Amino acid sequence: MTTTGIRPSPATERPAHRDGNVLRWLGAYSASAVGDNVYYLALSWAVIQSGSPAQAGLVMAVSAVPRALLMLGGGVVADRFGPRRVVIGSDAVRCVAVFSVAGLLLLTSPGVWALAALGFVFGAVDALFMPAVGALPARITARHQLARVQGMRGLVIRLANVVGAPLGGLGVALGGPAAAFGVAGLLFAASLPLLMSVRIAKLPAERGGQRGERRGEHRGEHRGEHRGEHRGEQGEGAAEGTEAGRTAWHELADGLRYIRGHRVLAPLMVVVALADLGFVGPLNIGLTLLADERGWGASGVGLVLAGFGAGAGGSALLLTVRGRLPRAGLLLCVTCATGAVGIAAVAYLPSLAAAAGAALLVGLLVGLTGALASALAQTESDPRYVGRVTSVAGLVSLGVAPLTYPLTGWAVGAWGTAPVFTAGAATCALAGVYGLGSRALRAAELPTAAPRG
Repeated sequence: MTTTGIRPSPATERPAHRDGNVLRWLGAYSASAVGDNVYYLALSWAVIQSGSPAQAGLVMAVSAVPRALLMLGGGVVADRFGPRRVVIGSDAVRCVAVFSVAGLLLLTSPGVWALAALGFVFGAVDALFMPAVGALPARITARHQLARVQGMRGLVIRLANVVGAPLGGLGVALGGPAAAFGVAGLLFAASLPLLMSVRIAKLPAERGGQRGERRGEHRGEHRGEHRGEHRGEQGEGAAEGTEAGRTAWHELADGLRYIRGHRVLAPLMVVVALADLGFVGPLNIGLTLLADERGWGASGVGLVLAGFGAGAGGSALLLTVRGRLPRAGLLLCVTCATGAVGIAAVAYLPSLAAAAGAALLVGLLVGLTGALASALAQTESDPRYVGRVTSVAGLVSLGVAPLTYPLTGWAVGAWGTAPVFTAGAATCALAGVYGLGSRALRAAELPTAAPRG
Protein backbone atom coordinates (compact mmCIF):
# COMPACT_ATOMS: atom_id res chain seq x y z
CA MET A 1 0.00 0.00 0.00
CA THR A 2 1.32 3.43 -0.92
CA THR A 3 1.42 6.01 1.86
CA THR A 4 1.33 9.76 1.53
CA GLY A 5 2.88 11.49 4.50
CA ILE A 6 2.82 10.73 8.18
CA ARG A 7 -0.84 10.06 8.74
CA PRO A 8 -1.42 6.63 10.29
CA SER A 9 -4.02 4.24 9.02
CA PRO A 10 -7.60 4.86 10.14
CA ALA A 11 -7.47 1.80 12.36
CA THR A 12 -4.64 3.23 14.48
CA GLU A 13 -5.27 6.93 14.04
CA ARG A 14 -5.47 8.96 17.24
CA PRO A 15 -7.74 11.97 17.68
CA ALA A 16 -5.96 15.30 17.42
CA HIS A 17 -6.08 16.06 21.14
CA ARG A 18 -4.16 12.82 21.81
CA ASP A 19 -1.71 13.14 18.93
CA GLY A 20 1.76 14.10 20.14
CA ASN A 21 2.58 15.71 16.81
CA VAL A 22 -0.46 17.99 17.02
CA LEU A 23 0.22 18.75 20.68
CA ARG A 24 3.79 19.82 19.90
CA TRP A 25 2.43 22.22 17.29
CA LEU A 26 -0.16 23.43 19.78
CA GLY A 27 2.52 24.04 22.39
CA ALA A 28 4.57 26.06 19.92
CA TYR A 29 1.50 28.04 18.87
CA SER A 30 0.65 28.69 22.53
CA ALA A 31 4.10 30.12 23.25
CA SER A 32 3.93 32.28 20.14
CA ALA A 33 0.40 33.52 20.87
CA VAL A 34 1.24 34.47 24.47
CA GLY A 35 4.39 36.15 23.17
CA ASP A 36 2.27 38.22 20.79
CA ASN A 37 0.13 39.51 23.65
CA VAL A 38 3.18 40.34 25.77
CA TYR A 39 4.79 42.09 22.80
CA TYR A 40 1.80 44.34 22.09
CA LEU A 41 1.53 45.41 25.72
CA ALA A 42 5.28 46.11 25.88
CA LEU A 43 5.16 48.08 22.63
CA SER A 44 2.21 50.23 23.68
CA TRP A 45 3.83 50.97 27.07
CA ALA A 46 7.19 51.82 25.50
CA VAL A 47 5.60 54.16 22.94
CA ILE A 48 3.57 55.97 25.59
CA GLN A 49 6.76 56.56 27.58
CA SER A 50 8.71 57.74 24.51
CA GLY A 51 6.17 59.85 22.62
CA SER A 52 2.79 61.54 22.55
CA PRO A 53 -0.61 59.79 22.48
CA ALA A 54 -0.89 60.60 18.76
CA GLN A 55 2.49 58.97 18.12
CA ALA A 56 1.41 55.97 20.17
CA GLY A 57 -1.65 55.49 17.98
CA LEU A 58 0.47 55.86 14.83
CA VAL A 59 3.02 53.27 15.95
CA MET A 60 0.32 50.78 16.89
CA ALA A 61 -1.27 51.22 13.44
CA VAL A 62 2.00 50.91 11.50
CA SER A 63 1.97 47.11 11.62
CA ALA A 64 -1.41 46.94 9.88
CA VAL A 65 -0.08 48.48 6.66
CA PRO A 66 2.47 45.80 5.66
CA ARG A 67 0.07 43.14 6.89
CA ALA A 68 -2.61 44.41 4.49
CA LEU A 69 -0.19 44.85 1.58
CA LEU A 70 1.71 41.58 1.95
CA MET A 71 -0.88 39.11 3.28
CA LEU A 72 -1.74 37.60 -0.11
CA GLY A 73 1.94 37.24 -0.92
CA GLY A 74 2.36 35.47 2.41
CA GLY A 75 -0.05 32.80 1.22
CA VAL A 76 2.08 32.24 -1.89
CA VAL A 77 5.21 31.91 0.27
CA ALA A 78 3.50 29.37 2.56
CA ASP A 79 2.40 27.24 -0.39
CA ARG A 80 5.74 27.46 -2.17
CA PHE A 81 8.14 26.79 0.72
CA GLY A 82 5.91 24.90 3.12
CA PRO A 83 4.04 26.30 6.14
CA ARG A 84 6.32 24.89 8.85
CA ARG A 85 9.42 26.52 7.39
CA VAL A 86 7.64 29.85 7.16
CA VAL A 87 6.32 29.67 10.74
CA ILE A 88 9.78 28.75 12.08
CA GLY A 89 11.38 31.60 10.15
CA SER A 90 8.72 34.06 11.30
CA ASP A 91 9.11 33.24 14.98
CA ALA A 92 12.90 33.39 14.64
CA VAL A 93 12.73 36.87 13.11
CA ARG A 94 10.31 38.05 15.80
CA CYS A 95 12.58 36.64 18.50
CA VAL A 96 15.62 38.51 17.15
CA ALA A 97 13.64 41.73 16.64
CA VAL A 98 12.22 41.97 20.16
CA PHE A 99 15.54 40.99 21.79
CA SER A 100 17.24 43.72 19.74
CA VAL A 101 14.76 46.36 20.88
CA ALA A 102 15.01 45.12 24.47
CA GLY A 103 18.77 45.62 24.27
CA LEU A 104 18.35 49.11 22.84
CA LEU A 105 15.98 50.06 25.65
CA LEU A 106 18.47 48.83 28.23
CA LEU A 107 21.38 50.77 26.70
CA THR A 108 19.72 53.93 25.44
CA SER A 109 16.44 55.68 24.64
CA PRO A 110 15.91 54.76 20.97
CA GLY A 111 12.88 56.98 20.49
CA VAL A 112 9.65 56.40 18.66
CA TRP A 113 11.33 55.68 15.33
CA ALA A 114 12.84 52.40 16.56
CA LEU A 115 9.51 51.28 17.99
CA ALA A 116 7.76 52.16 14.74
CA ALA A 117 10.36 50.12 12.86
CA LEU A 118 9.68 47.18 15.18
CA GLY A 119 5.95 47.51 14.52
CA PHE A 120 6.58 47.55 10.77
CA VAL A 121 8.77 44.44 10.97
CA PHE A 122 6.13 42.63 13.01
CA GLY A 123 3.44 43.57 10.50
CA ALA A 124 5.52 42.27 7.61
CA VAL A 125 6.33 39.04 9.48
CA ASP A 126 2.66 38.60 10.42
CA ALA A 127 1.79 38.73 6.72
CA LEU A 128 3.91 35.60 6.30
CA PHE A 129 3.10 33.98 9.65
CA MET A 130 -0.71 34.15 9.53
CA PRO A 131 -1.26 32.25 6.24
CA ALA A 132 1.39 29.70 7.19
CA VAL A 133 0.03 29.01 10.68
CA GLY A 134 -3.44 28.66 9.15
CA ALA A 135 -2.19 26.19 6.54
CA LEU A 136 -0.15 24.07 8.96
CA PRO A 137 -2.97 22.03 10.59
CA ALA A 138 -3.85 20.47 7.24
CA ARG A 139 -0.31 19.09 7.09
CA ILE A 140 -0.14 17.57 10.58
CA THR A 141 -3.48 15.81 11.04
CA ALA A 142 -6.23 14.05 9.12
CA ARG A 143 -8.93 16.06 7.37
CA HIS A 144 -11.71 14.90 9.67
CA GLN A 145 -9.70 16.15 12.67
CA LEU A 146 -9.35 19.74 11.40
CA ALA A 147 -12.48 21.03 13.14
CA ARG A 148 -11.18 19.68 16.44
CA VAL A 149 -7.81 21.33 15.79
CA GLN A 150 -9.57 24.65 15.14
CA GLY A 151 -11.33 24.26 18.48
CA MET A 152 -8.01 23.60 20.21
CA ARG A 153 -6.49 26.60 18.49
CA GLY A 154 -9.41 28.75 19.64
CA LEU A 155 -8.85 27.67 23.23
CA VAL A 156 -5.19 28.63 22.96
CA ILE A 157 -6.10 32.08 21.62
CA ARG A 158 -8.42 32.68 24.59
CA LEU A 159 -5.77 31.42 27.01
CA ALA A 160 -3.16 33.68 25.43
CA ASN A 161 -5.44 36.69 25.80
CA VAL A 162 -5.96 35.90 29.49
CA VAL A 163 -2.32 35.11 30.30
CA GLY A 164 -0.41 37.39 27.94
CA ALA A 165 -1.45 40.83 29.15
CA PRO A 166 -0.87 40.12 32.88
CA LEU A 167 2.48 38.51 32.05
CA GLY A 168 3.50 41.54 30.01
CA GLY A 169 2.31 43.85 32.79
CA LEU A 170 4.40 41.92 35.30
CA GLY A 171 7.44 42.31 33.06
CA VAL A 172 6.88 46.06 32.78
CA ALA A 173 6.39 46.36 36.54
CA LEU A 174 9.60 44.47 37.34
CA GLY A 175 11.95 45.78 34.67
CA GLY A 176 10.17 48.18 32.36
CA PRO A 177 9.38 47.65 28.68
CA ALA A 178 12.82 46.11 28.09
CA ALA A 179 11.98 43.26 30.46
CA ALA A 180 8.58 42.73 28.84
CA PHE A 181 10.19 42.60 25.39
CA GLY A 182 12.64 40.08 26.80
CA VAL A 183 9.78 37.89 28.02
CA ALA A 184 8.18 38.03 24.57
CA GLY A 185 11.49 37.07 22.96
CA LEU A 186 11.88 34.08 25.28
CA LEU A 187 8.39 32.88 24.37
CA PHE A 188 9.09 33.16 20.64
CA ALA A 189 12.36 31.30 21.21
CA ALA A 190 10.54 28.56 23.15
CA SER A 191 8.29 27.89 20.15
CA LEU A 192 11.21 27.09 17.83
CA PRO A 193 12.35 23.67 19.12
CA LEU A 194 8.75 22.52 19.33
CA LEU A 195 8.09 23.60 15.75
CA MET A 196 11.25 21.86 14.56
CA SER A 197 10.04 18.61 16.11
CA VAL A 198 6.67 18.71 14.30
CA ARG A 199 6.42 16.18 11.49
CA ILE A 200 4.84 17.34 8.25
CA ALA A 201 2.80 15.19 5.89
CA LYS A 202 3.70 15.05 2.23
CA LEU A 203 1.28 16.62 -0.19
CA PRO A 204 -0.78 14.14 -2.20
CA ALA A 205 -1.51 15.01 -5.78
CA GLU A 206 -4.95 16.43 -5.22
CA ARG A 207 -6.76 16.23 -1.90
CA GLY A 208 -9.09 19.18 -2.31
CA GLY A 209 -11.95 18.15 -0.05
CA GLN A 210 -15.15 16.85 -1.53
CA ARG A 211 -14.63 18.73 -4.76
CA GLY A 212 -11.17 17.20 -5.23
CA GLU A 213 -12.53 13.73 -4.59
CA ARG A 214 -15.25 14.25 -7.17
CA ARG A 215 -12.64 15.41 -9.66
CA GLY A 216 -10.63 12.27 -9.00
CA GLU A 217 -13.67 10.14 -9.78
CA HIS A 218 -14.23 11.86 -13.13
CA ARG A 219 -10.65 12.41 -14.25
CA GLY A 220 -9.25 8.99 -13.44
CA GLU A 221 -6.83 7.52 -10.98
CA HIS A 222 -3.81 7.36 -13.25
CA ARG A 223 -3.34 11.13 -13.26
CA GLY A 224 -3.40 11.33 -9.43
CA GLU A 225 -1.02 8.39 -9.05
CA HIS A 226 1.38 9.83 -11.61
CA ARG A 227 1.43 13.18 -9.83
CA GLY A 228 1.86 11.49 -6.46
CA GLU A 229 4.99 9.70 -7.67
CA HIS A 230 6.64 13.01 -8.44
CA ARG A 231 5.27 15.15 -5.61
CA GLY A 232 5.02 12.91 -2.60
CA GLU A 233 8.54 11.62 -1.96
CA GLN A 234 10.56 14.59 -0.73
CA GLY A 235 8.54 15.80 2.23
CA GLU A 236 7.75 19.40 2.97
CA GLY A 237 8.31 21.72 0.06
CA ALA A 238 8.31 18.96 -2.58
CA ALA A 239 5.03 19.94 -4.17
CA GLU A 240 5.78 23.61 -3.64
CA GLY A 241 8.99 23.22 -5.60
CA THR A 242 7.13 22.07 -8.71
CA GLU A 243 5.98 25.67 -9.17
CA ALA A 244 9.45 27.13 -8.64
CA GLY A 245 9.72 28.16 -12.28
CA ARG A 246 6.66 30.37 -12.01
CA THR A 247 6.69 33.87 -10.58
CA ALA A 248 4.97 34.72 -7.32
CA TRP A 249 2.49 36.86 -9.25
CA HIS A 250 1.51 33.87 -11.39
CA GLU A 251 1.04 31.72 -8.32
CA LEU A 252 -1.04 34.40 -6.61
CA ALA A 253 -3.23 34.83 -9.67
CA ASP A 254 -3.58 31.07 -9.93
CA GLY A 255 -4.71 30.89 -6.30
CA LEU A 256 -7.26 33.67 -6.75
CA ARG A 257 -8.65 31.95 -9.84
CA TYR A 258 -8.86 28.71 -7.90
CA ILE A 259 -10.89 30.36 -5.14
CA ARG A 260 -13.13 32.23 -7.57
CA GLY A 261 -13.97 29.03 -9.44
CA HIS A 262 -14.62 26.91 -6.33
CA ARG A 263 -18.29 26.33 -5.53
CA VAL A 264 -17.76 26.43 -1.74
CA LEU A 265 -14.66 28.56 -1.22
CA ALA A 266 -15.86 31.51 -3.32
CA PRO A 267 -19.02 32.21 -1.27
CA LEU A 268 -17.20 31.28 1.95
CA MET A 269 -14.60 34.01 1.37
CA VAL A 270 -17.37 36.58 0.85
CA VAL A 271 -19.07 35.52 4.08
CA VAL A 272 -15.81 35.74 6.02
CA ALA A 273 -14.97 39.18 4.62
CA LEU A 274 -18.40 40.68 5.35
CA ALA A 275 -18.52 39.19 8.84
CA ASP A 276 -15.09 40.57 9.70
CA LEU A 277 -15.92 44.03 8.40
CA GLY A 278 -19.09 44.12 10.47
CA PHE A 279 -17.57 42.72 13.64
CA VAL A 280 -14.01 44.00 14.09
CA GLY A 281 -14.69 47.75 14.24
CA PRO A 282 -17.51 47.70 16.82
CA LEU A 283 -15.66 45.23 19.06
CA ASN A 284 -12.24 46.88 19.04
CA ILE A 285 -13.09 50.60 18.81
CA GLY A 286 -16.84 50.95 19.28
CA LEU A 287 -16.89 49.06 22.58
CA THR A 288 -14.40 51.42 24.22
CA LEU A 289 -16.36 54.44 23.04
CA LEU A 290 -19.63 52.84 24.17
CA ALA A 291 -18.20 52.24 27.65
CA ASP A 292 -17.09 55.86 27.84
CA GLU A 293 -20.53 57.05 26.72
CA ARG A 294 -22.32 54.87 29.29
CA GLY A 295 -19.87 55.58 32.11
CA TRP A 296 -18.88 51.93 32.45
CA GLY A 297 -15.16 52.70 32.62
CA ALA A 298 -12.28 50.36 31.86
CA SER A 299 -13.71 47.70 34.15
CA GLY A 300 -16.90 47.71 32.09
CA VAL A 301 -14.94 47.18 28.88
CA GLY A 302 -13.16 44.32 30.58
CA LEU A 303 -16.42 42.71 31.69
CA VAL A 304 -17.97 42.86 28.21
CA LEU A 305 -14.78 41.50 26.65
CA ALA A 306 -14.72 38.76 29.27
CA GLY A 307 -18.26 37.81 28.24
CA PHE A 308 -17.21 37.64 24.61
CA GLY A 309 -14.08 35.66 25.46
CA ALA A 310 -16.08 33.17 27.54
CA GLY A 311 -18.53 32.64 24.69
CA ALA A 312 -15.77 32.19 22.12
CA GLY A 313 -13.99 29.82 24.49
CA GLY A 314 -17.19 27.82 24.85
CA SER A 315 -17.54 27.41 21.08
CA ALA A 316 -13.88 26.36 20.83
CA LEU A 317 -14.37 23.81 23.62
CA LEU A 318 -17.45 22.43 21.84
CA LEU A 319 -15.46 21.80 18.67
CA THR A 320 -12.55 20.35 20.63
CA VAL A 321 -14.81 17.83 22.38
CA ARG A 322 -17.13 16.98 19.49
CA GLY A 323 -14.56 17.16 16.70
CA ARG A 324 -17.26 17.60 14.08
CA LEU A 325 -20.62 19.32 13.81
CA PRO A 326 -23.15 18.21 11.17
CA ARG A 327 -24.37 20.59 8.45
CA ALA A 328 -21.31 22.77 8.99
CA GLY A 329 -22.00 25.13 6.08
CA LEU A 330 -25.60 25.75 7.09
CA LEU A 331 -24.64 26.12 10.76
CA LEU A 332 -21.94 28.64 9.86
CA CYS A 333 -24.41 30.85 7.99
CA VAL A 334 -27.07 30.63 10.71
CA THR A 335 -24.67 31.45 13.57
CA CYS A 336 -23.30 34.40 11.60
CA ALA A 337 -26.77 35.84 10.99
CA THR A 338 -28.05 35.25 14.52
CA GLY A 339 -24.82 36.50 16.10
CA ALA A 340 -25.51 39.84 14.42
CA VAL A 341 -28.49 40.31 16.73
CA GLY A 342 -26.19 40.14 19.74
CA ILE A 343 -23.80 42.69 18.22
CA ALA A 344 -26.60 45.24 17.91
CA ALA A 345 -27.98 44.36 21.34
CA VAL A 346 -24.70 45.32 23.07
CA ALA A 347 -25.32 48.98 22.16
CA TYR A 348 -29.02 49.05 23.08
CA LEU A 349 -29.27 47.05 26.31
CA PRO A 350 -29.56 49.39 29.31
CA SER A 351 -27.26 47.71 31.83
CA LEU A 352 -23.67 46.57 31.84
CA ALA A 353 -24.67 43.07 32.94
CA ALA A 354 -27.09 42.73 30.04
CA ALA A 355 -24.46 43.96 27.58
CA ALA A 356 -21.99 41.41 28.94
CA GLY A 357 -24.63 38.71 28.49
CA ALA A 358 -25.15 39.76 24.89
CA ALA A 359 -21.39 39.69 24.36
CA LEU A 360 -21.35 36.13 25.70
CA LEU A 361 -23.90 35.16 23.05
CA VAL A 362 -21.92 36.96 20.36
CA GLY A 363 -18.74 35.16 21.38
CA LEU A 364 -20.43 31.77 21.27
CA LEU A 365 -22.06 32.30 17.87
CA VAL A 366 -19.37 34.32 16.10
CA GLY A 367 -16.64 32.11 17.57
CA LEU A 368 -18.37 29.08 16.13
CA THR A 369 -18.74 30.86 12.79
CA GLY A 370 -15.01 31.58 12.63
CA ALA A 371 -13.91 28.09 13.64
CA LEU A 372 -16.25 26.42 11.15
CA ALA A 373 -15.12 28.80 8.40
CA SER A 374 -11.47 27.92 9.03
CA ALA A 375 -12.18 24.20 9.11
CA LEU A 376 -14.24 24.31 5.90
CA ALA A 377 -11.61 26.42 4.14
CA GLN A 378 -8.96 23.81 4.92
CA THR A 379 -11.01 20.72 4.15
CA GLU A 380 -12.42 22.10 0.90
CA SER A 381 -9.05 23.36 -0.41
CA ASP A 382 -6.63 21.46 -2.55
CA PRO A 383 -3.57 21.19 -0.24
CA ARG A 384 -1.42 23.04 -2.76
CA TYR A 385 -3.56 26.15 -2.29
CA VAL A 386 -4.23 26.12 1.47
CA GLY A 387 -1.77 28.93 2.20
CA ARG A 388 -3.28 31.19 -0.44
CA VAL A 389 -6.83 30.37 0.68
CA THR A 390 -5.87 31.17 4.28
CA SER A 391 -4.30 34.48 3.25
CA VAL A 392 -7.45 35.56 1.44
CA ALA A 393 -9.60 34.57 4.42
CA GLY A 394 -7.39 36.53 6.82
CA LEU A 395 -6.81 39.57 4.62
CA VAL A 396 -9.87 41.50 5.80
CA SER A 397 -9.74 40.72 9.53
CA LEU A 398 -5.98 41.06 9.92
CA GLY A 399 -5.08 43.59 7.26
CA VAL A 400 -8.01 45.67 6.04
CA ALA A 401 -10.32 45.85 9.07
CA PRO A 402 -7.72 47.49 11.38
CA LEU A 403 -7.38 50.28 8.83
CA THR A 404 -11.09 51.06 9.35
CA TYR A 405 -10.61 51.93 13.03
CA PRO A 406 -10.31 55.68 12.34
CA LEU A 407 -13.49 55.51 10.23
CA THR A 408 -15.30 53.71 13.06
CA GLY A 409 -14.21 56.36 15.53
CA TRP A 410 -15.30 59.15 13.19
CA ALA A 411 -18.70 57.50 12.62
CA VAL A 412 -19.27 57.17 16.37
CA GLY A 413 -18.42 60.83 16.81
CA ALA A 414 -20.81 61.82 14.02
CA TRP A 415 -23.79 59.53 14.71
CA GLY A 416 -23.23 57.85 18.07
CA THR A 417 -22.45 54.30 19.08
CA ALA A 418 -25.87 52.70 18.50
CA PRO A 419 -26.01 53.41 14.72
CA VAL A 420 -22.44 52.15 14.29
CA PHE A 421 -23.16 48.91 16.15
CA THR A 422 -26.35 48.55 14.11
CA ALA A 423 -24.46 49.01 10.85
CA GLY A 424 -21.90 46.43 11.93
CA ALA A 425 -24.65 43.99 12.90
CA ALA A 426 -26.38 44.53 9.55
CA THR A 427 -23.12 43.72 7.74
CA CYS A 428 -22.72 40.50 9.72
CA ALA A 429 -26.36 39.58 9.05
CA LEU A 430 -25.78 40.23 5.34
CA ALA A 431 -22.86 37.81 5.47
CA GLY A 432 -25.07 35.07 6.91
CA VAL A 433 -27.87 35.73 4.43
CA TYR A 434 -25.45 35.71 1.51
CA GLY A 435 -24.10 32.35 2.67
CA LEU A 436 -27.59 30.94 2.97
CA GLY A 437 -28.15 31.95 -0.64
CA SER A 438 -25.35 29.64 -1.79
CA ARG A 439 -26.59 26.08 -2.20
CA ALA A 440 -23.04 24.68 -2.23
CA LEU A 441 -22.04 26.44 1.00
CA ARG A 442 -25.30 25.47 2.73
CA ALA A 443 -24.66 21.83 1.85
CA ALA A 444 -20.96 21.84 2.79
CA GLU A 445 -20.00 19.22 5.38
CA LEU A 446 -16.90 18.57 7.42
CA PRO A 447 -15.41 15.17 6.55
CA THR A 448 -16.10 12.15 8.70
CA ALA A 449 -13.53 9.60 9.76
CA ALA A 450 -12.62 7.01 7.17
CA PRO A 451 -14.16 3.58 7.68
CA ARG A 452 -12.05 1.33 9.92
CA GLY A 453 -10.70 -1.98 8.84
